[in-house]
Amino acid sequence: MATIVACPHCGKPVEWTETSTWRPFCSKRCRLIDLGDWLEENHRISDCADDPSEDPPPSDAHDTHH
Repeated sequence: MATIVACPHCGKPVEWTETSTWRPFCSKRCRLIDLGDWLEENHRISDCADDPSEDPPPSDAHDTHH
């Protein structure tokens, strides 16, 4: 039984098989629209340096105990 996934652009169901030319997209059109979004920087992979929750722990430089 083939796996069915949702097209990342329009949500249409796509059968995940070798015969599905544009998988995970339903069509060439959806694939190109998604590529255009990446090129226009509408999609981005976040940088850990931009995430304040990823700040390094405070250093022990001010610790007076040796």
